[in-house]
Amino acid sequence: MAETARHLHIHGHVQGVGYRWSMVREAARLGVRGWVRNRRDGSVEALMVGAAESVEAITAWAGRGPTGAMVARVEVLPADLAGTEELVGFEQRATA
Repeated sequence: MAETARHLHIHGHVQGVGYRWSMVREAARLGVRGWVRNRRDGSVEALMVGAAESVEAITAWAGRGPTGAMVARVEVLPADLAGTEELVGFEQRATA
């Protein structure tokens, strides 16, 4: 099955509401690999790799987020699959 990768920038009230933790859970449920981290500008950034249907599903979830989040917009950018083969699971990373 072909894999796809996306890089997301999520804007709105998305820090301090369990967004990253919830995304890690959702990614595990969907079998998506990658990472999520807070940005100093108040947004959240994520890289996700997996089956196209699973990446599409978590991208849709990112537009809603967990209870308490108020997502204003999600920028969805294609990501290069090169170098993503070493990603195992889905993790929270340090703020960038």
